[in-house]
Amino acid sequence: MQLTFRTDSGAMGWMALKATRRILCASALSVAILAGLPASAQTPKHLAPIPSGTVSLMTARNTTAAAPMLMRVFKKESELEVWKQARDGRYVHLKTFPICRWSGQLGPKMRVGDRQAPEGFYAITPRQMNPNSAYYLSFDTGFPNAFDRARGATGSALMVHGTCSSMGCFAMTDAQVGEIFALAREAFAGGQTAFQFQAYPFRMTAQNMARHRTDPNIGFWRMLKEGYDRFEATGEEPAVSVAGGKYVFGPSKNPAREALAQARLSQEKDKTEALIAEGIAAVRTTYSDGGTHPAFASLARVSSPALGMVSRPEALAFAGREVTVIPARKAPPLPPVLVAGLRPPAGLEASARPTDLSVFVFASLGYGAGEMPVATAAFLPGSAAIVPQGFAGATFQLASR
Repeated sequence: MQLTFRTDSGAMGWMALKATRRILCASALSVAILAGLPASAQTPKHLAPIPSGTVSLMTARNTTAAAPMLMRVFKKESELEVWKQARDGRYVHLKTFPICRWSGQLGPKMRVGDRQAPEGFYAITPRQMNPNSAYYLSFDTGFPNAFDRARGATGSALMVHGTCSSMGCFAMTDAQVGEIFALAREAFAGGQTAFQFQAYPFRMTAQNMARHRTDPNIGFWRMLKEGYDRFEATGEEPAVSVAGGKYVFGPSKNPAREALAQARLSQEKDKTEALIAEGIAAVRTTYSDGGTHPAFASLARVSSPALGMVSRPEALAFAGREVTVIPARKAPPLPPVLVAGLRPPAGLEASARPTDLSVFVFASLGYGAGEMPVATAAFLPGSAAIVPQGFAGATFQLASR
């Protein structure tokens, strides 16, 4: 079962949207002339240009407005990232937008009414862009995709939209979604037939995976992490399909980049296992009903007019609380080391004697069963001429660390 990233109907829909844009622009210009106003003052919101600062940023990143794009969202961090394909074919990070509101808990959406925002890999086509949204502007995430349907998940109309209110959506401010909409519009106009939308519970680092290892969703998140790691390693849009009710990621067509992906996957697995072995705490991150980015937290809790209608502001006081499931295991202190300042007996041959008081680490204490100290030999080069003679008649001092 394949996730569809290109559809004829989507391309035709965007051609129609481009034609509509030309008509609307012409109409807006006529109205502006008749009203004696600048044409820019009458531009429909879904046709607003990309802000000049973002255009300059694209130039600095060696990309253009017409280049393909990709988005990633992270619930716990409440962030939406926009990536653009640079001229060398790799995606580069363009901007990070703070998310004003998302609802539910960490984890995938499973049924209508659970208030969960989706997690997974989705394809956004021109048909999913809504210039007439009741929430300023929006696009549909495409939930449920093939993976969601294979799991029996239900629901629809899960959006990225304006207005700081969510019932399973990722809600931005109106200004933010206007810019995001413009970036997608220009990427479609440049020939991209669908952009990939990746939704994660949190940044899929080894530390986060180790800390959430007891969460009921950890098996699902491990699947998502492969796509996350592949993108991080290669800068390429992951080739995603669904088989046997699981996400499957195809190898990069570039052997060198596939080697990078395999190395990253192996390293991240080793890091996660090492953190668990070292005793990192296991936690559950809980929410009353979703969260908001810290940039909006104080405004959202009082439902500020600056954000418009904020959904369930009272729930934000309980957002992102960590419950310890397995406490961290403290690492044992460093083993003590015995250090000797040693003068050999007077009868020792001069050739075997150091010229002055010498300091040698001659033993260390390791840890055995029950973390009890155990003496272990640790003679250093240079001590061999003294130690075999024994310490009888020698003057020495001991210090422990």
